[in-house]
Amino acid sequence: MAMSEPHAQMQSWSIPFAAVTVITELVYLRGWLSLRTSFPNLIGGWRLAAFTTGIVSVWIADGSPLATLDHRSLTIHMIKHLLVMTVAAPLILAGEPTFPLVRGVSKLFVKNHPPLANLLAPWLERCLRHPLLCWLAGTAAVIGWHLPVAFQSALRFDWLHNLEDVCFLLAGLLFWWPIVPSSPIATESPRWFMALYLFLATLPCDILSAFLVFCGRLVYPCYAPQTQLFSLSPLQDQECAGALMWVWVTFAYLVPAVVITVQILSCPSPPQLRTSPTSSRALA
Repeated sequence: MAMSEPHAQMQSWSIPFAAVTVITELVYLRGWLSLRTSFPNLIGGWRLAAFTTGIVSVWIADGSPLATLDHRSLTIHMIKHLLVMTVAAPLILAGEPTFPLVRGVSKLFVKNHPPLANLLAPWLERCLRHPLLCWLAGTAAVIGWHLPVAFQSALRFDWLHNLEDVCFLLAGLLFWWPIVPSSPIATESPRWFMALYLFLATLPCDILSAFLVFCGRLVYPCYAPQTQLFSLSPLQDQECAGALMWVWVTFAYLVPAVVITVQILSCPSPPQLRTSPTSSRALA
């Protein structure tokens, strides 16, 4: 009975959340079709598929029946966070959402606010394009919302739980912005930086997941009286959540870092830096 009220709150949240995801997808689709008509080669069909898959992943994590189970299992709660930050966010960015969403929004609305847009756009671009901010946003969301006070308060108050979901999505989008190829900053940052960026991002997650696995006590007492899923005790459920985070983040962050590193090592040196024996004799 203790979970009936949060369960009902999550069901009431899932309806408007589902509507938001559907509207976002429709706006993107409208803009994508408009762009494809004017510029057939600008945004490929695979980007539409990536964006749609990302939006569906967000709905699965925060608006589907899965979202109603995170009050009963820390493992489910962890799956939600990982799904949003490491699957949905990079897929949404891979869809190059800026142009289709702007094109999909009514042109009347855009024309009515040119002065404000012209003033805010450069400032926002400078702030949001900084890699340190992107890295800190992702790390702060993961660590901050897993502090016992914040975590249990989010389970207790519906509005705070909704804010947590939004924060994880925004933090995920910021974190992957320097990495996803469609991002403008990705072309400006050196390749070695992207590998280091991803490697450093695993460290806070490893510390948190190791603590959940090996601390030997229940970090979030709110799960103690709940009927656990999969016949796990609350402590076993916590250990499972920590192990899942450990493995998932390792693959989600380190695999792209390894791929980028291999590309760097296999890339031939620039032609202008090569010196042939013939040219050396000519210079001599």
